Amino acid sequence: MTAIEITSPGGPEVLKPCTRPVPQPKDGEVLIEVHAAGVNRPDVFQRKGHYDPPPGAPDIPGLEVAGRIVAVGPGVSDWKAGDAVCALVAGGGYAEFCTAPAQQCLPVPDGLGMVEAAGLPETFFTVWSNVFDRGQLKAGESLLVHGGSSGIGTTAIQLAKAAGARVFTTAGSAEKCEACLKLGADRAINYREEDFAAVVKEATAGKGVDVVLDMVGGDYIARSISCMAADGRHVSIAFLRGSKAEIDFNRVMRNRLTLTGSTLRPRPVAEKGAIAAKLKQHVWPKLAEGTIRPLVHATFPLAEAAKAHALMESSQHIGKIVLVVRGAAE
Repeated sequence: MTAIEITSPGGPEVLKPCTRPVPQPKDGEVLIEVHAAGVNRPDVFQRKGHYDPPPGAPDIPGLEVAGRIVAVGPGVSDWKAGDAVCALVAGGGYAEFCTAPAQQCLPVPDGLGMVEAAGLPETFFTVWSNVFDRGQLKAGESLLVHGGSSGIGTTAIQLAKAAGARVFTTAGSAEKCEACLKLGADRAINYREEDFAAVVKEATAGKGVDVVLDMVGGDYIARSISCMAADGRHVSIAFLRGSKAEIDFNRVMRNRLTLTGSTLRPRPVAEKGAIAAKLKQHVWPKLAEGTIRPLVHATFPLAEAAKAHALMESSQHIGKIVLVVRGAAE
């Protein structure tokens, strides 16, 4: 099969097509003929040499795919050859074939094509796990999402609004802020022109937000804490500005704040399977209804993965970037 490998740590140009053996499904796994594969920030970090695959995972990048199952391994009874699925994987997505744990597969939602489905798993698993499982966001509460125009951000805005929450978000341009508003954000804050903490405090009459989803880190952590409500929950999922911050824990104590976070890729299959089950129950019906939609900004042929990474690093995109592996990836 054709796959994309990282020839050495470096810029987008180190992503090169190669020929690899077709992987075979192990116990509890399925083999997927990949039609489309999502591109995500962790792929960029891996390409740069900053995010090694978990033990046993392929060195080929790619954390989410959509396609058709062509074989099932021992112990798999929920899926069969021919089923159209999207799947969260620990690596190997940038290829014509990819194995995935059966528990981490979900049906392609009615009304969605393979390209849209390929942009679902990584962001939807991440947002559900962090906003609803760890952040415990509830109807009537408020959420601050940093990076609202990213794949994670566009997903978080829609899921939070569907859950009955008030949503604030930050983005870096007027165009990106407008896109966030169209997705349902109540207030989009251009962080280049406004102090997001001051805006949030004013808009909430000084109360602050109940949950923060932060993929920026650095000085954003303390600034976010400054505009959180009593009993608020701050959830870290990435650190574009660094993982170290100076925090006034007096505020954490006085307001009984919870600081938490998680990574998805290294977690056991059973835990990811539990997230998949919640998504299938609570979110997949909304996707089928069209009340929530993945936002795909651009597609590239598999062989042009380097161009996809260059776009990702430019931060000019709004929503997801997807690699098309087979034809038009219906």
